[in-house]
Amino acid sequence: MRIIAGQLRGRHIKGPGKDSGVRPISGRIKQSLFDILSGLVPGARLLDLFAGTGAVGIEALSRGAGFVFFVDLERRCTELIARNLAAAGFAQRARVHFGNALSDLSWVPFRSGTAQYDLVFLGPPYKDAQKRPLSYSTPALARVAGAGLLAPRGWAVCQHHVKEQVEAPTGWVRVRREKYGDTFLDFFRHAPG
Repeated sequence: MRIIAGQLRGRHIKGPGKDSGVRPISGRIKQSLFDILSGLVPGARLLDLFAGTGAVGIEALSRGAGFVFFVDLERRCTELIARNLAAAGFAQRARVHFGNALSDLSWVPFRSGTAQYDLVFLGPPYKDAQKRPLSYSTPALARVAGAGLLAPRGWAVCQHHVKEQVEAPTGWVRVRREKYGDTFLDFFRHAPG
């Protein structure tokens, strides 16, 4: 996997391996995501849930994000992210935590040292090991909202399969949707007023 822009532009980071079951974000989707969020990344606090390879958070750090908190439920993913952060020289601006993004997320501020985030990215798996479709996006977004993790002017972005129905949490609105093959990127904000 390659870092697209910023301080480490063009540098490769280690991926999970073909048999890992982890689906890294494609370069095309990552490029589009950061084109849309470009002015919001410098200095931002980013929460990367279902972090997988850490590609989104590491790209954000390369582009000047102030801090990234990575969360994943797979130990091999959290270990890979920690190694990639160390190799990139970003370990001081990030933390990696083994945890379930579908659980009560009130522990995130305590573990991360950050109460609210300017950007939240969720990249839940599309299918389980038996290739059955999963629907983790709506409950995970609800957990983020319930824990009050999105800053008042923050943006939450969810990458999900086009067949998964994703609902905005109470008090949030979807402000944009982009389609890339079988993938949607949905962008959410707090509802006005």
